[in-house]
Amino acid sequence: MLSEIVRGVAAHAKEIDARISACLAPGWTLRRIPRVDRCALRIAVFEIDYGEAPDAVAVAEAVQLVSELSTDDSPAFVNGVLRAIAASKVG
Repeated sequence: MLSEIVRGVAAHAKEIDARISACLAPGWTLRRIPRVDRCALRIAVFEIDYGEAPDAVAVAEAVQLVSELSTDDSPAFVNGVLRAIAASKVG
C-alpha cells in the first residue's frame, strides 16, 4: 500500500501540486509550506483524487500527521487546504 501511494504521488506530481497551489492564498507557493505539510498534502490529494478511501479519511490522516510532526498552525492550514480540494473534486 505504501509503495502504491509513493508511486502514485510521483506519477501525478504535477497535477497534485497544481491542485494544492490553486487552494493557497495569493503570494503563497508550495516552497513556503513546511516540508512535512507539503508531503502530507501531496499524499492526501493523491488519496482524494485517485484513492478509494473516503475524502474525510484522507483529510483526517493528513491533519493527524502534521499535528504530530509539524508546527502548531499546520493542522488548521492542512485541514483548510484539503477541505477546499475535496470540495472542488470533479466526479
